[in-house]
Amino acid sequence: MHTDRIRNTSLLDRVKEVSEVLDLFQDGMVIASSGFTKAGDSKVILPALAANNTSRPIKITLITGASLGHETDAKLTEAGVLARRMPFQVDKVLRKAINRGDVLFVDQNLSETSEMLLDHHLPEIDIAIIEAAYITAEGGIVPTTSVGNSPIFADKAKKVIIEINTAVQTNVHGLHDIYLPEAYPNRKAIEIFRPNDRIGSAVINVEPEKIAAIVLSHQQDSPADIAVIDDKTAAIAHHLIDFFTEEVKNGRLSKSLRPLQAGIGKVANAVLTGLAESDFEGLTMFSEVLQDSAFDLIDAGKLTFASAASITVSAACYQRVFDNLEKYKDKVVLRPQSISNAPEVIRRLGIIGINTAIEFDIYGNVNSSHIAGTQMMNGIGGSGDFARNAHISIFVTQAASKENKISHVLPMVTHVDHNEHNVDVVVTDVGYADLRGLAPRERALKIIGNCVHPDYKEELQSYFDRAVAEIGGQTPHLLDEAFLWHKRFRENGSMKAR
Repeated sequence: MHTDRIRNTSLLDRVKEVSEVLDLFQDGMVIASSGFTKAGDSKVILPALAANNTSRPIKITLITGASLGHETDAKLTEAGVLARRMPFQVDKVLRKAINRGDVLFVDQNLSETSEMLLDHHLPEIDIAIIEAAYITAEGGIVPTTSVGNSPIFADKAKKVIIEINTAVQTNVHGLHDIYLPEAYPNRKAIEIFRPNDRIGSAVINVEPEKIAAIVLSHQQDSPADIAVIDDKTAAIAHHLIDFFTEEVKNGRLSKSLRPLQAGIGKVANAVLTGLAESDFEGLTMFSEVLQDSAFDLIDAGKLTFASAASITVSAACYQRVFDNLEKYKDKVVLRPQSISNAPEVIRRLGIIGINTAIEFDIYGNVNSSHIAGTQMMNGIGGSGDFARNAHISIFVTQAASKENKISHVLPMVTHVDHNEHNVDVVVTDVGYADLRGLAPRERALKIIGNCVHPDYKEELQSYFDRAVAEIGGQTPHLLDEAFLWHKRFRENGSMKAR
């Protein structure tokens, strides 16, 4: 019975139905769950906890690697289960609850959660839910399509529930490289010198006595939403490739560039797709998520190796990859996010970080998490880990949106996630600005000249010129006007002067 998936026979008696484990969850508990950008998340227990909350109401703190799939966050929110959530989410229902103040959201750099648990800066985890493909004869947990924070959750939780997902083939064993940094003051160097270096184990080890239950599921990850590349995203990709071409021409990069990191979404996909049609070759990735475009680059012979914390792809790409996994296993590795996002490794490898901005200002400060400075979107994610430590930190966004009623290049951002010191290049569909080595006034002129939508360029130039003339300073601003464009949009539905 289940011996192919539970190869340590001493654990067979812990197999339970979902309904039998719900009583383990109590009000006020801290629950941790595997899952990173929809991949490798809890398929049955968390949804069942939401469904059960009407008969036995509880509220919990939920910690994950990143976002969950299958509308799980929405179900938990609507059922009133969530009191606190961290460190990242993308769910519309949960987002509204966060912005109403109904759910407390702790927005963290994705490398930090593991560190805070390791250093006891967060409350103890009562129960960790870990999705697995199977349990080895030695009792090791073989993860599925992500690693995320699962190793630290399994290590620090008082109890562990394993969800064995039989929809994931057992040949995923060997895809993962599990390594947990030591606690301070005994921290050792993370000895990754190339993206394909492996330094850990293929399984997550957990003390057998902590395994409270094993539950079976059979459900694939929620498929990624792959947006069609439009004119604006194609233009952004074109400008970014122009920047890379110029770097090669000037001898700062080779045709294999440096290891790439790309955030999730249509812009990142467009950039990577653009690389498939370029002259660049021998590329590598050291990123958080592998999307369809990463596997397209592998299939095109452009990408030789990719390291990440999860595989989050469309339904069609999922079948292509996991039905032919042996084709990709020597080209892909999945790691804990404490390694995929480790500042030490990012700096050592000389990563080129490409992340998406909601808006940036004329000096290069970037807002990647809040609309109009107050409304949370998804969170900072891993962009901060890479922005601060990358060899080249790049942020991309469209110059204007909503029929050009919103400019994404502004006098001043309403919320700063990445300050000007950590931003090297900004790219819009209009063009790119290389800000390296420039003083604030020079940065402003470069951004206004290269990145702003034509409808806003004249006014933005006027703002800067008047700030220089009337106020001066290292970083000239007209504080009475700095957020005028946002005020216009709130009152008139457009940032344009009327």
